[in-house]
Amino acid sequence: MDDSARMWITAVPPFGPDDTGVLLALDHDSQDLGELTALALLDRGHEGEEGVFYLLPFDLAARYERVGDRLAVRITASREVLADDPAGGRGPGGPAAGLPPDADDADRVTLLRRELVTDFVPSGPDGEKQGVLLIDHPGPASLPELFARFERGESGFAVLNAS
Repeated sequence: MDDSARMWITAVPPFGPDDTGVLLALDHDSQDLGELTALALLDRGHEGEEGVFYLLPFDLAARYERVGDRLAVRITASREVLADDPAGGRGPGGPAAGLPPDADDADRVTLLRRELVTDFVPSGPDGEKQGVLLIDHPGPASLPELFARFERGESGFAVLNAS
């Protein structure tokens, strides 16, 4: 599924105008189980800068994939973390048990996958992949509205390690 309306290559205000990266939006009003589970796992973040949370790779992680001119991002979670039932009743034996296994790690499941057409290469100066930024918010929103909601304290950013 092409979900490029909710994935951007952009500079993010809290990080400065020169720090371009990948930003994914997570909507609190979504009906998607993987997205709701990812949102629940954001509560496990550790605050860095005000309003910006960092997540342990064990809890949530991102993986980049490139096929031709398309860049995809998969957000994954460990099965062990899901056993704690972060999505309230959607844990083992519930609908979360039906989330697809991660293609690269049998101990993880894929919560969501987004992709878009871009020539952007998400690499840092040391050759490591750049982290993926998540912004959680209520309801549909454009990119400018997401940033405005952050400024008003109505949404927050989380940074995921990526490979």
